[in-house]
Amino acid sequence: DMKYTLCFFPWVGGVIGILVALWNWFCRACGVGNTAWALIGSAIPLLVSGGFHADGFMDTMDAFHSYQEREKKLEILKDSHIGAFSVICLLFYYLIYAGAFSEIDTEREVLILGAGYFLSRTLSGIGVVSFRSAKKDGLLYLFASEAHKKVVKITLYLQLALCVGFMLYQSPVMGVLVSVGAGLTFWYYKWRCDRELGGITGDTAGYFVTLCEGVIVVVTALCGIRIT
Repeated sequence: DMKYTLCFFPWVGGVIGILVALWNWFCRACGVGNTAWALIGSAIPLLVSGGFHADGFMDTMDAFHSYQEREKKLEILKDSHIGAFSVICLLFYYLIYAGAFSEIDTEREVLILGAGYFLSRTLSGIGVVSFRSAKKDGLLYLFASEAHKKVVKITLYLQLALCVGFMLYQSPVMGVLVSVGAGLTFWYYKWRCDRELGGITGDTAGYFVTLCEGVIVVVTALCGIRIT
């Protein structure tokens, strides 16, 4: 049953994107203020995912900022307790995220942002079936080992192309810059995980989704300010 699960992972992002678009429509129709738009909009991905990816982000921040040996970092990833760096980094992240979110106001920007939630999970799924696992156990290794990798890769790359095509249709400039930002984040994710951990884990996959979404929000906001 798990052979093709990752083929549908991006559609969690699709649901988030639709909800963000509906929230934007509601804000416009009812005159909801910019602060509520930004803060509740920033909370939608957390509400849909149950904080699943944010949890991985926090664990990864604790591991990376421990500056310990690789084995110790992997132990920290498994530790259910949180450290100071995870809280500091998450607070820092959402201050930037909500601030950038508040600058997104046009329909075109909202549609590209919505596609970004789909894009981040598409790249994450590609990473799961393409990158080396740091451990031979855990949730990510289970998904990677059980997946029909050829079918999953073809499906995810097709969805990636359609998603990027949709963003380019909405705005060639913004679509290119958001796609490049997501691609560079994907490269950085692989490079840092290989260097720090010897591969990726379930926690680092959540770290990537969270980080990539943050980059997409910031790039979209900057593009909107520049274009307008």
